[in-house]
Amino acid sequence: MKVLSTTKAPAAIGPYSQGLEAGNMVFVSGQIPVNPETGNIPDTIEEQTAQSLSNIENILAQSGLSMSDVVKTTVFLADLGDFSAMNEVYASRFQEPYPARSCVQAAAIPKGCGVEIECIAVKR
Repeated sequence: MKVLSTTKAPAAIGPYSQGLEAGNMVFVSGQIPVNPETGNIPDTIEEQTAQSLSNIENILAQSGLSMSDVVKTTVFLADLGDFSAMNEVYASRFQEPYPARSCVQAAAIPKGCGVEIECIAVKR
């Protein structure tokens, strides 16, 4: 197993890894929309979604992968009313065939964020 770590995504805020490579599978921990350079969290759900996905991209890159290698995502929203706005940004970052996905409303997301996204990718 290989630990994936980069300064181009926020550091883990608990006892977990940003990502793990196990065989041909890569598991990326839930990414909240913290800008790793500034520590800031964007205001809108669109900006937060984009930042969370950028964090995922940067972790995947540590394993030589990209968003096209993602097979499953889970999106946690603080408010399901933000689904359409999140989905618009999400759709712009993936190509067909789209990954399988679950999306749920969470009672709370760390640091008061509106979104957190995790994924599983496969090396082909």
